[in-house]
Amino acid sequence: MTGNYETILVSKADGVTTVRFNRPHKKNAMNPTLHREMYHVLDELEFDDETQVLVLTGEGDAFSAGQDLKEYFDANKDSPRDREEIRRISHGWRHQKLYNYAKPTIAMINGWCFGGAFTVVASADVAIAADEATFGISEINFGSLPAGLVAKVVSGLMLPRQALYYSMTGEKFDGRRATELGFTTMSVPRAELEQRTLQIADVLKRKDPRALRATKELFKGVDLRAMSFDDSWHWLNARERQLTLEQKNKNWMDQGVAQFMQGNYRPGVEVMPKSE
Repeated sequence: MTGNYETILVSKADGVTTVRFNRPHKKNAMNPTLHREMYHVLDELEFDDETQVLVLTGEGDAFSAGQDLKEYFDANKDSPRDREEIRRISHGWRHQKLYNYAKPTIAMINGWCFGGAFTVVASADVAIAADEATFGISEINFGSLPAGLVAKVVSGLMLPRQALYYSMTGEKFDGRRATELGFTTMSVPRAELEQRTLQIADVLKRKDPRALRATKELFKGVDLRAMSFDDSWHWLNARERQLTLEQKNKNWMDQGVAQFMQGNYRPGVEVMPKSE
């Protein structure tokens, strides 16, 4: 267990740490306390040797209903300082920390996922939804708009026409549809959700952690789509050389290719055996 928290639960097993939003009576809506606790726990787990893969999910029948309208918005409406402080903390963990996290992250969407929770899902490396989960960009229903980074992440991941449609109508959609739209990686029946998540976590924790981090940076740290082919070529080659230096002579060429030449594994279907 990592710390004692009021709004989250932390559990560890076999290299996988699961953090659960623990406000089931509020559909795990994110209040200021939850934001502060998530910021703290992400700091702690990033340097925790027991944590090889991080899973985020919700307690009960919801992933998260988004920002707590009463505690996050209304309670701070007369205090610009408090409002700005919690906005920075909320943005800090949901995007800046989680999106660029050093370790592999999986969002396990077990139920309701609305509004500000979209940023959490988008920041995770892998997003697995229950078929039965319910998604909604509901800000339009209370006279607002998908602010923060919600509009940014849905326009970047979802089909543009569909992102606009669901943002303008507030219409709900399920886990299967979320995957069709490109917002989640996959969906599975609710009864299989945890098992499938742990299967993927097991695959990830068997990879070289430095190579995993570098691979994430290729897609998250730099917008390769906006780069020219020449710029991409130079940047990727430089990152490969950096990775080789980080591995201190135990680089992918010496290990990966050499072990392949010795017949120890097949890269297309197997993971390179770890050296002692």
